[in-house]
Amino acid sequence: MNEKNISTPDLCDEFDAQVRILEPLFQNYGGRASFYGAAVTIKCFEDNSVLKKLVDTPGEGRVIVMDGGGSLRRAILGDMLAENARDNGWAGLVINGCIRDCDQIATLDLGVKALNTHPRKTEKKGIGDLNVPVTFAGQTIKPGDWVYADNNGVVISNTELGAT
Repeated sequence: MNEKNISTPDLCDEFDAQVRILEPLFQNYGGRASFYGAAVTIKCFEDNSVLKKLVDTPGEGRVIVMDGGGSLRRAILGDMLAENARDNGWAGLVINGCIRDCDQIATLDLGVKALNTHPRKTEKKGIGDLNVPVTFAGQTIKPGDWVYADNNGVVISNTELGAT
């Protein structure tokens, strides 16, 4: 797991021409404020079936980037899936959507960035796409891009950057 703290301002200063920055829409909800890793992407809408399967696989320090369509009507991540992600070695999640069980998620050694919270869970229809390019917050993130997140924001790069 990526234990080393990173600083997105330092990365922007050092690698300005190589980074893309997500619009500042996201709040921190996880117990780990700073996280980074290679992106595994999910595109879904109000259905976390793909996420449920993915968090049960080895994360190997990677970051799940979910385009939930920006839905503010249902939570795409709850405490049980977050615990599975942590237990299986995922560094964190960046979610274009909502989470629930935020008090429990805040106690986990897992990075979680999302738009907001919502108490209603998603429907399980088995709908969603894994490892496809996703576009939200002004950027397109492809599988394998590098994601760096801290209290200052979320930075994306095509390649791994030196973590400071």
